[in-house]
Amino acid sequence: MNKEIRRKDRFVTDIKQILKIVDEAKILHLGLIDGVFPYIIPLHYGYEYNEERDGFIFYMHGAKVGHKINLINENSNACIELETDIELDPAGDVPCQYGSFYSSVIGQGIAEIVDEIEEKKHGLKLLMLNQTGRVFEFTEQMVNAVTVIKVEIADYTAKARMKMK
Repeated sequence: MNKEIRRKDRFVTDIKQILKIVDEAKILHLGLIDGVFPYIIPLHYGYEYNEERDGFIFYMHGAKVGHKINLINENSNACIELETDIELDPAGDVPCQYGSFYSSVIGQGIAEIVDEIEEKKHGLKLLMLNQTGRVFEFTEQMVNAVTVIKVEIADYTAKARMKMK
């Protein structure tokens, strides 16, 4: 975790809280570079956290061809964003005082297409574990039918504005 944020009261630094956000979010928004504009795709994901280097590896899957694959091959710089606990914080009749409760993680890293079969299986197992809570086995035929994308994140921030109970 490297970045400073303006709202220090919302800065989440406890890794247990950050892992809870990553566990609960279920959808990751992958940001890629498409010429001069960002291109953002919502994807299911799996992940692992490396405590030694305080970084994440996120795995996503998709079709073997398409715009996102082309973009990764052209420019592998990537951003991830995920959020959970989203809820409107109403302010009655004062529109500019409305807000949101949320928990989020944003990170930057390098996206790559995973070619090695065992790493693809590993990434898909993590994805299914995160999405379903279950461990699945994958055949080589299953793995070869999809593309697995890996994004290593060492530069990330987490924020939260939680509802008072």
